[in-house]
Amino acid sequence: MSEGRILVVEDDFDISNMLRIYFQSQGYEVAVAPRGGDALEMCRQQLPNIVVLDIMLPDMDGYDVCRNLRSNLRTKHIPIIFLTQKDERSDKIHGLELGADDYITKPFDVEELKLRVKNAMARAAYESLTNPTTGLPSAKLIEEQLRDLMARDNWGVLYIGIERLDSFSEVYGFVAADEVLRYTALVLGETVDNLGTSNDFIGHIGGDDFIIITARELVRPMLEDLTRRFSAGVGTHYDFKARQQGYILVQDDAGNDKKVGLMELGVGVILDVDGPFTDIREITEAAAAARRDRRRT
Repeated sequence: MSEGRILVVEDDFDISNMLRIYFQSQGYEVAVAPRGGDALEMCRQQLPNIVVLDIMLPDMDGYDVCRNLRSNLRTKHIPIIFLTQKDERSDKIHGLELGADDYITKPFDVEELKLRVKNAMARAAYESLTNPTTGLPSAKLIEEQLRDLMARDNWGVLYIGIERLDSFSEVYGFVAADEVLRYTALVLGETVDNLGTSNDFIGHIGGDDFIIITARELVRPMLEDLTRRFSAGVGTHYDFKARQQGYILVQDDAGNDKKVGLMELGVGVILDVDGPFTDIREITEAAAAARRDRRRT
């Protein structure tokens, strides 16, 4: 199982290649971006669990990349470690002021960098900032966003679950189920990229439950878009026979085979006008009820 996804933002090929080879040997998934613009685009496409970021880049400096990531609601939670040749105290302070989590100076000990990466990811997980499977914001950050809704209007919440993931996991195993979770996170990100803004929020509540917070008028278009995208690609997670049949066989409690359809999304929608809501539990309970109601129809 992967230790997590690392995005290395470094224009020196020798350094980036060395880091890619080393961290892959340690069980991490590693992506490399030679330019700051490439890094921002890659973060939009698939959230990393951590960014190792050089300050001196050919198109923009690392400070600008950090500032951009921290100003975007979807990426502000990602741990960032600056990697640079600069060793001035003011440079370190500037990076930390922008929200970087750590700072290491070239030439560096790769074992020390590995520990800093591991510790930064562990802190984020301990503080319930990110889900380790998808890299999406988790419990604490989701609660913060829901509390913010109490003082806002013109908002909508999509409470999203993956129907029949348990049956899929029973047949294909938990590793394949984790791939479905990552696929779902990718679909949610594509939908928000296509229809939303940088102020929209995507979170992974836990298990197969996700959440999108957006503007009221964007909820319906997003609902249609994400269900279409999910349905269009979820079949690739099944074998050919299941795709052709449109179902898998699982055993019930009596040991008999039963047909279970392919996975699909179940989505509950709550809008600000459905309130008033006095606390976040009322919002989450209403969203869960809305999803149950859609499941019955």
